[in-house]
Amino acid sequence: MSGDALLWLTFCLIGMTTVATRGSFILLGERARLPPVVQRLLRYAPAAALACLVMPDLLLDDGALDPLNPKLAAGLVVVLVATRWRNPWLPFVCGMGVLLLLRRGLGW
Repeated sequence: MSGDALLWLTFCLIGMTTVATRGSFILLGERARLPPVVQRLLRYAPAAALACLVMPDLLLDDGALDPLNPKLAAGLVVVLVATRWRNPWLPFVCGMGVLLLLRRGLGW
């Protein structure tokens, strides 16, 4: 099988898998309910996806692990402020303030 045919076969299989998994919930409706444990776990999927996107940026600086990274310090401040106070703007303001202070004030 040539490379082009294999590539098109792969695209078709991926497309059919996507349609089958998404369409199954529409076609089966209420007959196919997820177990309550899975439903509870899926509530955390958006937060887990966001953490997977944000954490590499906080932990790495120029592709290397840097424990004195100002972004990591600002991220820790954001987490602490967000868990202490429920104001949606306060973590943003405090995190940006710490990041600007560490980058400008300390010369990083």
